[in-house]
Amino acid sequence: MTARLPALAGGAPWFTAVWNPMPEISTKPYLLRALYEWCTDSGYTPYLAVKVDAGTTVPMEYVKKGEIVLNISFGATSGLKMDNDSIRFHARFGGVSREIYIPVNNVMAIYANENGQGMAFEPQLGESSAPAPQAVEEAPVAPVLSAVPPASSETPGTPDDNNEPPKKGGRPTLTRIK
Repeated sequence: MTARLPALAGGAPWFTAVWNPMPEISTKPYLLRALYEWCTDSGYTPYLAVKVDAGTTVPMEYVKKGEIVLNISFGATSGLKMDNDSIRFHARFGGVSREIYIPVNNVMAIYANENGQGMAFEPQLGESSAPAPQAVEEAPVAPVLSAVPPASSETPGTPDDNNEPPKKGGRPTLTRIK
């Protein structure tokens, strides 16, 4: 004889309403943090593969085919914060510090660069529970050209300019100056 559990309206078992009062929380952010910690504890460099969309804030000049791979090691980032909804940090690209914002749903993989071990995920685009932060757009710094006076043929010589060619060959020596 098989006992049947009583059901609520709609066919759901009664214990669903009693034992599961909160919506299910994704395991993805917890796995990301765990694999990041494993990489750093093992001396590996953690990398993130990210699907880029309107919800991500990354340097677009490094995006290829709608994806970007980011080094998130301690030495490559500043202020790394991995929440349940997003990953935020500052990183330098071409010598310029940039703010990075990645919804957890856009993360496709986290792995150790040295051996490729890690975990891949299916990106759930458009399901971000937190909107991308509204960062102040920094105008790109363009090099500035300015005119200089034309060089004259009579340039004043410097005190060590003796117009003698440097000595060739021989052994280098040090001269003690008192």
